[in-house]
Amino acid sequence: MFDLIRDWYNRNFSDPQAVILAFLLVALFGLIAVFGDIMAPALVALVLAYLLEGVVGLMQRFGMPRTPSVVVVLLVFIALSFVLMFGVVPVLSTQVTQVVRAIPSMIVQGQEQLLKLPDAYPEVFTVEQINELIGTLRAELGQSTQDVLEFSFAQVANIVIMGVYVVLVPLMVFFTLKDKDKLLSWAQRFMPARSELSFRVWREVDQKIANYIRGKFVEIAIVWLASYVVFTFSGLQYSLLLSFLVGISVIVPYIGAVAVTVPIAIIAYFQWGITAKFWWLMLYYQIIQILDGNVLVPLLFSEVVNLHPLAIILAVLFFGGLFGVWGVFFAIPLATLAQTVLKVWPRTESSQYTPASIGHTPNSPVE
Repeated sequence: MFDLIRDWYNRNFSDPQAVILAFLLVALFGLIAVFGDIMAPALVALVLAYLLEGVVGLMQRFGMPRTPSVVVVLLVFIALSFVLMFGVVPVLSTQVTQVVRAIPSMIVQGQEQLLKLPDAYPEVFTVEQINELIGTLRAELGQSTQDVLEFSFAQVANIVIMGVYVVLVPLMVFFTLKDKDKLLSWAQRFMPARSELSFRVWREVDQKIANYIRGKFVEIAIVWLASYVVFTFSGLQYSLLLSFLVGISVIVPYIGAVAVTVPIAIIAYFQWGITAKFWWLMLYYQIIQILDGNVLVPLLFSEVVNLHPLAIILAVLFFGGLFGVWGVFFAIPLATLAQTVLKVWPRTESSQYTPASIGHTPNSPVE
Protein backbone atom coordinates (compact mmCIF):
# COMPACT_ATOMS: atom_id res chain seq x y z
CA MET A 1 0.00 0.00 0.00
CA PHE A 2 2.79 2.41 0.87
CA ASP A 3 4.49 1.66 -2.48
CA LEU A 4 1.24 2.44 -4.32
CA ILE A 5 0.84 5.77 -2.52
CA ARG A 6 4.47 6.69 -3.11
CA ASP A 7 4.21 5.74 -6.78
CA TRP A 8 1.04 7.84 -7.18
CA TYR A 9 2.71 10.81 -5.46
CA ASN A 10 5.84 10.54 -7.61
CA ARG A 11 3.79 10.40 -10.81
CA ASN A 12 1.62 13.41 -9.97
CA PHE A 13 3.68 15.68 -7.72
CA SER A 14 7.28 15.20 -8.79
CA ASP A 15 7.06 18.42 -10.83
CA PRO A 16 7.39 21.55 -8.58
CA GLN A 17 4.99 23.42 -10.86
CA ALA A 18 2.28 20.85 -10.09
CA VAL A 19 2.82 21.39 -6.36
CA ILE A 20 2.55 25.18 -6.83
CA LEU A 21 -0.66 24.81 -8.83
CA ALA A 22 -2.18 22.48 -6.21
CA PHE A 23 -1.23 24.91 -3.42
CA LEU A 24 -2.80 27.87 -5.24
CA LEU A 25 -6.03 25.97 -5.90
CA VAL A 26 -6.33 24.82 -2.29
CA ALA A 27 -5.59 28.34 -1.01
CA LEU A 28 -8.16 29.90 -3.37
CA PHE A 29 -10.96 27.49 -2.47
CA GLY A 30 -10.06 27.77 1.21
CA LEU A 31 -10.33 31.56 1.14
CA ILE A 32 -13.71 31.42 -0.63
CA ALA A 33 -15.05 28.76 1.76
CA VAL A 34 -13.93 30.67 4.90
CA PHE A 35 -14.47 34.27 3.81
CA GLY A 36 -17.17 33.78 1.16
CA ASP A 37 -19.79 35.92 2.94
CA ILE A 38 -17.34 38.75 3.53
CA MET A 39 -16.09 38.58 -0.05
CA ALA A 40 -19.60 38.53 -1.57
CA PRO A 41 -19.46 42.18 -2.79
CA ALA A 42 -16.07 41.47 -4.39
CA LEU A 43 -17.51 38.37 -6.13
CA VAL A 44 -20.47 40.39 -7.43
CA ALA A 45 -18.06 43.05 -8.71
CA LEU A 46 -15.91 40.36 -10.36
CA VAL A 47 -18.92 38.87 -12.17
CA LEU A 48 -20.01 42.30 -13.40
CA ALA A 49 -16.45 43.16 -14.47
CA TYR A 50 -16.29 39.97 -16.54
CA LEU A 51 -19.71 40.82 -17.99
CA LEU A 52 -18.76 44.37 -19.01
CA GLU A 53 -15.16 43.70 -20.10
CA GLY A 54 -16.29 42.54 -23.55
CA VAL A 55 -18.15 45.81 -24.22
CA VAL A 56 -15.21 47.86 -22.93
CA GLY A 57 -12.83 45.94 -25.20
CA LEU A 58 -15.16 46.48 -28.17
CA MET A 59 -15.18 50.24 -27.58
CA GLN A 60 -11.38 50.24 -27.30
CA ARG A 61 -11.14 48.52 -30.68
CA PHE A 62 -13.10 51.43 -32.13
CA GLY A 63 -10.48 53.86 -30.82
CA MET A 64 -11.92 55.06 -27.50
CA PRO A 65 -9.44 55.12 -24.56
CA ARG A 66 -10.00 52.56 -21.82
CA THR A 67 -10.98 54.89 -18.96
CA PRO A 68 -13.72 56.76 -20.92
CA SER A 69 -14.95 53.40 -22.22
CA VAL A 70 -15.24 52.06 -18.67
CA VAL A 71 -17.11 55.18 -17.53
CA VAL A 72 -19.61 55.06 -20.42
CA VAL A 73 -20.25 51.31 -20.12
CA LEU A 74 -20.67 51.47 -16.35
CA LEU A 75 -23.06 54.43 -16.52
CA VAL A 76 -25.20 52.67 -19.12
CA PHE A 77 -25.22 49.50 -17.01
CA ILE A 78 -26.25 51.44 -13.89
CA ALA A 79 -29.04 53.18 -15.84
CA LEU A 80 -30.36 49.81 -17.07
CA SER A 81 -30.14 48.43 -13.53
CA PHE A 82 -32.28 51.32 -12.23
CA VAL A 83 -34.83 50.71 -14.99
CA LEU A 84 -35.09 47.06 -13.96
CA MET A 85 -35.18 47.94 -10.26
CA PHE A 86 -37.95 50.53 -10.49
CA GLY A 87 -39.77 49.24 -13.55
CA VAL A 88 -39.71 45.45 -13.29
CA VAL A 89 -39.11 44.64 -9.62
CA PRO A 90 -42.33 46.35 -8.38
CA VAL A 91 -44.37 44.35 -10.90
CA LEU A 92 -42.64 41.14 -9.81
CA SER A 93 -43.34 41.99 -6.17
CA THR A 94 -47.02 42.64 -6.95
CA GLN A 95 -47.37 39.33 -8.77
CA VAL A 96 -45.70 37.46 -5.91
CA THR A 97 -48.28 39.00 -3.55
CA GLN A 98 -51.10 38.00 -5.89
CA VAL A 99 -49.84 34.41 -6.03
CA VAL A 100 -49.66 34.24 -2.23
CA ARG A 101 -53.23 35.54 -1.96
CA ALA A 102 -54.43 33.01 -4.54
CA ILE A 103 -52.92 30.04 -2.70
CA PRO A 104 -55.95 29.45 -0.37
CA SER A 105 -58.37 29.20 -3.31
CA MET A 106 -55.91 26.88 -5.09
CA ILE A 107 -55.79 24.71 -1.97
CA VAL A 108 -59.60 24.48 -1.86
CA GLN A 109 -59.75 23.52 -5.54
CA GLY A 110 -56.97 21.03 -5.09
CA GLN A 111 -58.73 19.38 -2.15
CA GLU A 112 -61.93 19.07 -4.15
CA GLN A 113 -60.05 17.37 -6.99
CA LEU A 114 -58.22 15.03 -4.59
CA LEU A 115 -61.42 14.03 -2.79
CA LYS A 116 -62.89 12.89 -6.12
CA LEU A 117 -60.09 10.34 -6.62
CA PRO A 118 -61.49 7.61 -4.28
CA ASP A 119 -64.80 7.67 -6.19
CA ALA A 120 -63.10 7.64 -9.59
CA TYR A 121 -60.38 5.08 -8.72
CA PRO A 122 -61.54 3.15 -5.61
CA GLU A 123 -59.12 0.32 -6.31
CA VAL A 124 -56.16 2.74 -6.12
CA PHE A 125 -57.11 5.48 -3.62
CA THR A 126 -58.97 5.46 -0.30
CA VAL A 127 -60.50 8.36 1.62
CA GLU A 128 -58.00 7.85 4.45
CA GLN A 129 -55.05 8.09 2.06
CA ILE A 130 -56.39 11.30 0.51
CA ASN A 131 -57.03 12.89 3.92
CA GLU A 132 -53.53 11.98 5.02
CA LEU A 133 -52.10 13.45 1.79
CA ILE A 134 -54.07 16.69 2.28
CA GLY A 135 -52.80 16.98 5.86
CA THR A 136 -49.23 16.49 4.70
CA LEU A 137 -49.60 19.07 1.94
CA ARG A 138 -51.10 21.59 4.39
CA ALA A 139 -48.21 21.12 6.80
CA GLU A 140 -45.62 21.51 4.04
CA LEU A 141 -47.39 24.58 2.67
CA GLY A 142 -47.52 26.15 6.13
CA GLN A 143 -43.80 25.58 6.59
CA SER A 144 -43.05 27.00 3.14
CA THR A 145 -45.14 30.11 3.86
CA GLN A 146 -43.31 30.61 7.15
CA ASP A 147 -39.96 30.29 5.37
CA VAL A 148 -41.03 32.89 2.79
CA LEU A 149 -42.09 35.32 5.53
CA GLU A 150 -38.85 34.79 7.46
CA PHE A 151 -36.90 35.38 4.25
CA SER A 152 -38.84 38.59 3.62
CA PHE A 153 -38.18 39.91 7.12
CA ALA A 154 -34.51 38.99 6.78
CA GLN A 155 -34.35 40.91 3.50
CA VAL A 156 -35.89 43.97 5.17
CA ALA A 157 -33.30 43.72 7.93
CA ASN A 158 -30.55 43.62 5.29
CA ILE A 159 -31.53 46.89 3.60
CA VAL A 160 -28.41 48.52 5.03
CA ILE A 161 -26.25 45.78 3.53
CA MET A 162 -27.98 46.24 0.17
CA GLY A 163 -27.19 49.94 0.39
CA VAL A 164 -23.55 49.09 0.91
CA TYR A 165 -23.70 46.89 -2.20
CA VAL A 166 -25.22 49.71 -4.24
CA VAL A 167 -22.32 52.01 -3.30
CA LEU A 168 -19.36 49.62 -3.14
CA VAL A 169 -20.00 47.27 -6.06
CA PRO A 170 -20.04 49.94 -8.81
CA LEU A 171 -16.84 51.45 -7.38
CA MET A 172 -15.12 48.05 -7.35
CA VAL A 173 -16.32 47.30 -10.89
CA PHE A 174 -15.00 50.65 -12.10
CA PHE A 175 -11.53 50.23 -10.62
CA THR A 176 -11.36 46.55 -11.64
CA LEU A 177 -12.08 47.45 -15.27
CA LYS A 178 -9.99 50.63 -15.30
CA ASP A 179 -6.86 49.14 -13.68
CA LYS A 180 -7.17 45.55 -14.89
CA ASP A 181 -3.59 45.30 -16.20
CA LYS A 182 -2.15 47.00 -13.10
CA LEU A 183 -4.02 44.65 -10.77
CA LEU A 184 -2.87 41.57 -12.68
CA SER A 185 0.74 42.79 -12.66
CA TRP A 186 0.52 43.48 -8.92
CA ALA A 187 -0.90 39.99 -8.22
CA GLN A 188 1.80 38.39 -10.39
CA ARG A 189 4.50 39.77 -8.08
CA PHE A 190 3.29 37.42 -5.32
CA MET A 191 3.33 34.31 -7.48
CA PRO A 192 6.05 31.75 -6.71
CA ALA A 193 8.87 31.17 -9.17
CA ARG A 194 8.31 28.54 -11.87
CA SER A 195 4.54 29.16 -12.06
CA GLU A 196 4.28 28.67 -15.81
CA LEU A 197 1.77 25.84 -15.36
CA SER A 198 -0.46 28.02 -13.16
CA PHE A 199 -0.36 30.84 -15.71
CA ARG A 200 -1.23 28.37 -18.47
CA VAL A 201 -4.30 27.21 -16.54
CA TRP A 202 -5.26 30.82 -15.80
CA ARG A 203 -5.01 31.93 -19.43
CA GLU A 204 -7.13 29.01 -20.61
CA VAL A 205 -9.79 29.28 -17.91
CA ASP A 206 -9.95 33.10 -17.76
CA GLN A 207 -11.35 33.47 -21.27
CA LYS A 208 -13.78 30.59 -20.75
CA ILE A 209 -15.12 32.15 -17.54
CA ALA A 210 -15.54 35.51 -19.29
CA ASN A 211 -17.41 33.92 -22.20
CA TYR A 212 -19.54 31.87 -19.81
CA ILE A 213 -20.64 34.85 -17.69
CA ARG A 214 -21.47 37.01 -20.72
CA GLY A 215 -23.23 34.12 -22.45
CA LYS A 216 -25.20 33.24 -19.32
CA PHE A 217 -26.55 36.79 -18.95
CA VAL A 218 -27.51 36.82 -22.64
CA GLU A 219 -29.21 33.43 -22.26
CA ILE A 220 -31.17 34.61 -19.20
CA ALA A 221 -32.37 37.72 -21.06
CA ILE A 222 -33.41 35.81 -24.22
CA VAL A 223 -35.19 32.98 -22.37
CA TRP A 224 -36.92 35.46 -20.04
CA LEU A 225 -38.15 37.61 -22.95
CA ALA A 226 -39.26 34.63 -25.06
CA SER A 227 -41.13 33.08 -22.12
CA TYR A 228 -42.79 36.41 -21.28
CA VAL A 229 -44.02 36.85 -24.86
CA VAL A 230 -45.38 33.28 -24.98
CA PHE A 231 -47.04 33.46 -21.54
CA THR A 232 -48.56 36.89 -22.25
CA PHE A 233 -50.02 35.92 -25.62
CA SER A 234 -51.34 32.69 -24.10
CA GLY A 235 -53.13 34.70 -21.41
CA LEU A 236 -51.32 33.02 -18.50
CA GLN A 237 -51.62 34.79 -15.17
CA TYR A 238 -48.47 36.13 -13.46
CA SER A 239 -46.66 35.95 -16.81
CA LEU A 240 -43.82 38.32 -15.78
CA LEU A 241 -43.11 36.39 -12.58
CA LEU A 242 -43.22 32.98 -14.23
CA SER A 243 -41.12 34.08 -17.21
CA PHE A 244 -38.58 35.55 -14.77
CA LEU A 245 -38.37 32.17 -13.03
CA VAL A 246 -37.83 30.49 -16.40
CA GLY A 247 -35.01 32.92 -17.21
CA ILE A 248 -33.32 32.46 -13.84
CA SER A 249 -33.68 28.68 -14.07
CA VAL A 250 -31.04 28.49 -16.82
CA ILE A 251 -28.41 29.23 -14.15
CA VAL A 252 -28.91 25.65 -12.94
CA PRO A 253 -28.62 23.40 -16.03
CA TYR A 254 -31.20 20.60 -16.37
CA ILE A 255 -32.34 20.83 -12.72
CA GLY A 256 -33.65 24.39 -13.06
CA ALA A 257 -35.76 23.62 -16.12
CA VAL A 258 -37.43 20.69 -14.35
CA ALA A 259 -38.03 22.66 -11.13
CA VAL A 260 -39.61 25.70 -12.80
CA THR A 261 -42.01 23.50 -14.77
CA VAL A 262 -43.93 22.74 -11.56
CA PRO A 263 -45.20 26.29 -10.77
CA ILE A 264 -45.99 26.92 -14.44
CA ALA A 265 -48.06 23.73 -14.67
CA ILE A 266 -49.83 24.47 -11.35
CA ILE A 267 -50.78 28.03 -12.31
CA ALA A 268 -51.95 26.92 -15.77
CA TYR A 269 -53.97 24.05 -14.29
CA PHE A 270 -55.84 26.21 -11.78
CA GLN A 271 -56.44 28.84 -14.42
CA TRP A 272 -57.69 26.60 -17.25
CA GLY A 273 -57.86 23.04 -15.99
CA ILE A 274 -56.82 20.17 -18.23
CA THR A 275 -57.94 21.86 -21.42
CA ALA A 276 -56.47 22.55 -24.83
CA LYS A 277 -55.07 25.91 -23.61
CA PHE A 278 -53.19 24.10 -20.85
CA TRP A 279 -51.58 21.64 -23.25
CA TRP A 280 -50.77 24.34 -25.82
CA LEU A 281 -49.02 26.39 -23.15
CA MET A 282 -46.98 23.40 -21.95
CA LEU A 283 -46.07 22.64 -25.58
CA TYR A 284 -44.87 26.22 -26.14
CA TYR A 285 -42.88 26.07 -22.91
CA GLN A 286 -41.24 22.80 -23.95
CA ILE A 287 -40.34 24.32 -27.33
CA ILE A 288 -38.58 27.18 -25.52
CA GLN A 289 -36.63 24.69 -23.41
CA ILE A 290 -35.70 22.61 -26.47
CA LEU A 291 -34.53 25.67 -28.42
CA ASP A 292 -32.57 26.87 -25.41
CA GLY A 293 -30.82 23.55 -24.90
CA ASN A 294 -30.21 22.66 -28.55
CA VAL A 295 -29.74 26.04 -30.27
CA LEU A 296 -29.01 28.85 -27.82
CA VAL A 297 -26.65 27.01 -25.45
CA PRO A 298 -24.45 25.51 -28.23
CA LEU A 299 -24.36 28.92 -29.93
CA LEU A 300 -23.35 30.84 -26.79
CA PHE A 301 -21.20 28.24 -25.04
CA SER A 302 -19.67 26.16 -27.83
CA GLU A 303 -16.15 26.85 -26.54
CA VAL A 304 -17.04 26.81 -22.85
CA VAL A 305 -19.37 23.93 -21.99
CA ASN A 306 -17.45 20.98 -23.36
CA LEU A 307 -18.63 18.81 -20.50
CA HIS A 308 -20.79 15.72 -20.21
CA PRO A 309 -24.30 16.42 -18.83
CA LEU A 310 -23.62 14.10 -15.88
CA ALA A 311 -20.47 16.09 -15.06
CA ILE A 312 -22.49 19.34 -15.15
CA ILE A 313 -25.17 17.97 -12.80
CA LEU A 314 -22.55 16.63 -10.37
CA ALA A 315 -20.73 19.98 -10.51
CA VAL A 316 -23.95 21.85 -9.67
CA LEU A 317 -24.66 19.54 -6.73
CA PHE A 318 -21.07 19.55 -5.42
CA PHE A 319 -20.17 23.23 -5.78
CA GLY A 320 -23.69 24.33 -4.85
CA GLY A 321 -23.45 22.38 -1.61
CA LEU A 322 -19.95 23.74 -1.01
CA PHE A 323 -20.42 27.43 -1.86
CA GLY A 324 -24.20 27.93 -1.98
CA VAL A 325 -25.64 30.22 -4.65
CA TRP A 326 -22.19 31.21 -5.91
CA GLY A 327 -21.29 27.55 -6.29
CA VAL A 328 -24.39 26.97 -8.41
CA PHE A 329 -23.66 29.99 -10.62
CA PHE A 330 -19.99 29.10 -11.10
CA ALA A 331 -20.51 25.31 -11.24
CA ILE A 332 -19.74 25.04 -14.96
CA PRO A 333 -16.67 27.35 -14.86
CA LEU A 334 -15.37 25.45 -11.83
CA ALA A 335 -15.95 22.14 -13.60
CA THR A 336 -14.13 23.60 -16.61
CA LEU A 337 -11.28 24.59 -14.30
CA ALA A 338 -11.09 21.04 -12.97
CA GLN A 339 -11.12 19.67 -16.52
CA THR A 340 -8.33 22.05 -17.57
CA VAL A 341 -6.21 21.19 -14.54
CA LEU A 342 -6.55 17.47 -15.23
CA LYS A 343 -5.66 18.03 -18.89
CA VAL A 344 -2.47 20.03 -18.30
CA TRP A 345 -1.35 18.32 -15.08
CA PRO A 346 2.22 17.02 -15.54
CA ARG A 347 2.69 13.33 -14.89
CA THR A 348 5.72 11.08 -14.98
CA GLU A 349 5.22 7.44 -15.83
CA SER A 350 6.40 4.96 -13.23
CA SER A 351 8.40 1.98 -14.39
CA GLN A 352 6.81 -0.15 -11.71
CA TYR A 353 3.17 0.36 -12.73
CA THR A 354 2.60 0.82 -16.43
CA PRO A 355 -0.23 -0.38 -18.63
CA ALA A 356 2.13 -2.61 -20.62
CA SER A 357 3.25 -4.45 -17.48
CA ILE A 358 -0.26 -5.38 -16.35
CA GLY A 359 -1.01 -9.02 -16.95
CA HIS A 360 2.62 -9.98 -17.79
CA THR A 361 5.29 -11.43 -15.59
CA PRO A 362 8.85 -10.13 -16.05
CA ASN A 363 9.93 -13.41 -17.69
CA SER A 364 6.90 -13.98 -19.91
CA PRO A 365 7.26 -13.15 -23.61
CA VAL A 366 5.07 -10.38 -24.96
CA GLU A 367 2.95 -11.69 -27.77
